[in-house]
Amino acid sequence: MSIQLAGDIGGTKTALAIFDTEVGPRNFLEQATYPSADYPSLDALVVEFLKGKKWQLGRASFDVAGPVVNGRCQATNLPWVIEEVSLSKELGIPVRLLNDLDAVAHAIPLLEPSDLETLNQGTPVKHGALAVIAPGTGLGEGFLGWDGNGYRPFPSEGGHSDFAPSGPMQLKLLTYLMDRFGHVSYERVCSGIGLPNLYAFIKDTGICSEPAWLHDQIAAAPDPTPVISQAALDDKADIAVATLDLFVSILGSEAGNLALKVLATGGVYLGGGIPPRIIPFLKKAEFFHMFQNKGRFSTLLANMPIYVILNHEAALIGAARHGLEHGRLI
Repeated sequence: MSIQLAGDIGGTKTALAIFDTEVGPRNFLEQATYPSADYPSLDALVVEFLKGKKWQLGRASFDVAGPVVNGRCQATNLPWVIEEVSLSKELGIPVRLLNDLDAVAHAIPLLEPSDLETLNQGTPVKHGALAVIAPGTGLGEGFLGWDGNGYRPFPSEGGHSDFAPSGPMQLKLLTYLMDRFGHVSYERVCSGIGLPNLYAFIKDTGICSEPAWLHDQIAAAPDPTPVISQAALDDKADIAVATLDLFVSILGSEAGNLALKVLATGGVYLGGGIPPRIIPFLKKAEFFHMFQNKGRFSTLLANMPIYVILNHEAALIGAARHGLEHGRLI
């Protein structure tokens, strides 16, 4: 039996798990989730998790929301610098880092039908590329390509590419946010940190008024995104519904952009924490309309399957699979 540690390091929370390589990366022996901001570093958080445990770990694999270059990552939405070398010394085992969307991509071949919600059945092409777009705290993007033996994941930082508005309202949104941020990426408008920007735009430009009760709830919340989303899902406030409609429209458009860029004829997967919570809005006509609204390539996109990843442990499973595969290579 070989025991390994896997971790999914996000801007909001960090999930850690211990698994047996002989059983596989979907079956965890122990796991726990921690608020990332409560710890000064990943080292400190992992030490807390392992305290009092008797497992003899062979190695560890952590996915991080940010670009991993030469075994080092400055987390995008956390004040952490994470390095394979220092973590290996601290834990006394080999450590590997990978991008969080790389981890989600690693998990996709292991997902079961119950892990997915189909938004568009489409006609998948055998061995066609797979696209992954994941709005959570930030916006992650990645893809998988067939290498002749299996699907090989590739990360990206496409979520930080320039926001390209579609239609008059989104043009106004771009101008509004440029005055605030200068550069406006897709993450600014299509993520947990981006949703409040859409809400502020709709309120400040007078598209919808803000009810006092919702203002008070948002002011009292540590994170306004769940408050806005729930108000929209419950159909309690026009401003919340308009915000989530705009969010879904932008997500559909960017998912279609990514699908074109990687020619995702095998399918498009929506990961991250937000899509599973807003499925009723994703099933509205606007999402698919914006996804396939690409002129001469609309038919190509309309034939691509689209799925929502329901398994909230997908990135953790992918990090575990990454560690398992790397262990076999050395």
